[in-house]
Formats: sequence, C-alpha cells, structure tokens
Amino acid sequence: MKAAHASVLERIFWVAAMVLVAAYFAGFAAFVTDLPASAPNTVRADAIVTLTGGEDRLDKAVALFERGVGRRLLITGVHPFMTKDRLRRLVHGGRRFDCCADLGFSATNTHGNAVEAAAWVRAHGYRSLVIVTANYHMPRSLAEFSTAMPGIRLVPYPVPEILADRNWWLDPGSMRTLQFEYAKYLGAVALTSLVRTARGNEGPAQGGGPGGAAVSLSGSP
Repeated sequence: MKAAHASVLERIFWVAAMVLVAAYFAGFAAFVTDLPASAPNTVRADAIVTLTGGEDRLDKAVALFERGVGRRLLITGVHPFMTKDRLRRLVHGGRRFDCCADLGFSATNTHGNAVEAAAWVRAHGYRSLVIVTANYHMPRSLAEFSTAMPGIRLVPYPVPEILADRNWWLDPGSMRTLQFEYAKYLGAVALTSLVRTARGNEGPAQGGGPGGAAVSLSGSP
C-alpha cells in the first residue's frame, strides 16, 4: 500500500516537473520572439535614462539626447572611477552632455538602476522618461522602473543587441545571455508583483524603495 502511494506521488512529481519545464521553455520562446528588433524612429519624454552595460546603449542615448530629446540625461550604474570628461570622449558627447548629463554611481544592478533613477526623477519633477538599454534587457528594466516610479510614463528605446530573427541559438554566448536574462526577468516580475501588492495594502510607498534611495549623482543640478 505504501509502495503504491509512493509510486503515485512520484508520478505526480514528475508530471508537475515536466509541466513546469515546458512552461519555462514556452515562456522563454515567447520572451525571445517578442524582443524588439529596432528602436522607434521618434520618442518624446521629459528626460532620458540609460543603463550601463554596453557601449551601444550609451552611444544611442547620448546621440538621442544631443538631438534634443529630453531636458536631462541620467547615465545610471557608472563605474566609481569613471569621470564625466572621460565618458564624454567615449560616447561623443556634445554641448548638451556638458551641461545637462548626470552620472549615477550608486547602482550595481537593474533594481539599483531603477531606485537611482526614481530619486533623480523626483528631484527634477519629471513625469515621463525614455529608457535606453539593450533589447533583451528592456522587459526586466521596465518591470523594475515601473515599480520604482509608479505614475511615471516610461518610453522604451531598445538597442537591438540580440535579434530574434538571427541564429542566436547557435551562439553559446547569446543563448547563455538570453537564458540568464529570462530567469532574472521572471525573478524581477515575481518580486515587483510582491512589492506592488504590499504597496496596495499599505498605501503609497515613500522614497521609491525601502527606506528611500541613497543616490550619488554627478552633474549640474
């Protein structure tokens, strides 16, 4: 009797495991298929935030800013030893970069980027934001940013670093990047859902994160 009961439980376990694995890979396929292949031709918002992690992201964000999009630019997640003058040369910044670009040094991950950007947005009173990051990183960024700054209109500007219509599955590097990103995206969705639920139960959160945001910014006020 006990053996039969154990056998039933084992079958249930393996069926549940297979369902979870199938759901994971179906979600992963949908995640990759939905990756944007290009950025929009025109975007408008009060300001721009770009997340470090690739030169293309910074180049695109600075070029967008120099063309007149947004009143200020925040580059979040900058290495502590980087200077604004050195970064200006690397990303070909111009007059707008000199006067109106801020560097954020406190963030070390996407959640930190969102917290850092939320404090910056509140300090300047902005109501809309262009988010510039890699296309595969955009879903997680939007999940984190929308939770950190509820009520702010977010305009995605994805930089196509990995394209769904290319043979990315034949490239171990791309496959690994996308798998890690999808797993982190699922974690971010779960955590941000809990935060929003708690926020709904407790009332509006103050400070854009637990205990407020500790932000180190470089640039003109």
